[in-house]
Amino acid sequence: MIPWYQPHFWGKEKEYVVDALESTWISGGKYVDRLESTMASLLGCNHVITTSNGTSSLMLAYLALGLGPGDEIIVPGYTFAAPANMALAIGATPVYADVDPETWLLCPKSVEEKISKKTKAIVPVHIYGNVCDMGALTAIAQHHQLFVIEDVAEAAFSQYAGQQAGTFGDFGSFSFQATKTITTGEGGAICTSSDSLEKAARLLRNHGMRPGKHYWHEVVGHNFRLTNLQAALGCAQLESVDEIILNKKRVYKHYLLNLESMPGLRLQKITPTCEPVMWAVAIKLNVAEWGMTRDQVIDAMTAKGIETRPGFYALSDMPIYQTDILQNSSEIANTVISLPSYTMISNDEIDRICSVFLGLYKARK
Repeated sequence: MIPWYQPHFWGKEKEYVVDALESTWISGGKYVDRLESTMASLLGCNHVITTSNGTSSLMLAYLALGLGPGDEIIVPGYTFAAPANMALAIGATPVYADVDPETWLLCPKSVEEKISKKTKAIVPVHIYGNVCDMGALTAIAQHHQLFVIEDVAEAAFSQYAGQQAGTFGDFGSFSFQATKTITTGEGGAICTSSDSLEKAARLLRNHGMRPGKHYWHEVVGHNFRLTNLQAALGCAQLESVDEIILNKKRVYKHYLLNLESMPGLRLQKITPTCEPVMWAVAIKLNVAEWGMTRDQVIDAMTAKGIETRPGFYALSDMPIYQTDILQNSSEIANTVISLPSYTMISNDEIDRICSVFLGLYKARK
């Protein structure tokens, strides 16, 4: 079986985790500080604040910006649900904009149509490693005086116009979950170049307690801290970030060699402005041409020893989000398959996956 994901440790993960354990600094400590400073340097921003996970990163960004009840936050209709869930968790109202049918990313035109007097923020989500049209989206935000929180969980180290994803808005939100490009098992971070936002986020992350004054709470806060043990794992991962990026690009390039001319599917469009580090390579099926549903293809791939995953459910297709159907989001959600794209998957394994895929197409009803 070729799994959808398989982690890889590059050399010093165990050494650093044991060092953190033996130091007795298993919560905060030197590895947390080091992870934050290294990420800030790699991203070219002033501040990185680590968190317990990527979802809490989004919530921390929302709270640091003062968002809450009565505010509307525009999120894409095709995404993992965390941006919408965290908006609901703080009492704000998520407003769902459609995505572009070719890039599968937040559509600036749809965003414009969704803006109201209550709109306070836009959340571009960089799906699979592709980067949203940040030129258009930041222009819209500036015109309407809106905050921008980039969700970079799937696009760490991707670039747009030569600039790191996550550094265009007020905050960029990252995930270090087990399947992500850089992992701490669970964990996340937000980045910002604003000193005042960094101060607000650090206060909220640590129970609202003033630094250096134990048990004095200045605001109602949360515990979103990353442990030193997890940060140690992340520090070791970042020491090999160049090799990780190189292999991610190799995986994507080799899939392109196999898939670009394959009938019955379409790849996610990457614009010339974007230089992606693809978290996962995904394909969109022409189900009419295949004569099979997406889920039937996934089942057939599993029977051949290859684990794949479906696209995210469109938020408009799930009753709990109470919104009208978003055509592009819904159509993409029902036809996308995410392929095994972990860092150390071999070219031979990619060839096998694509060969099986082509074989299924040729054998279709």
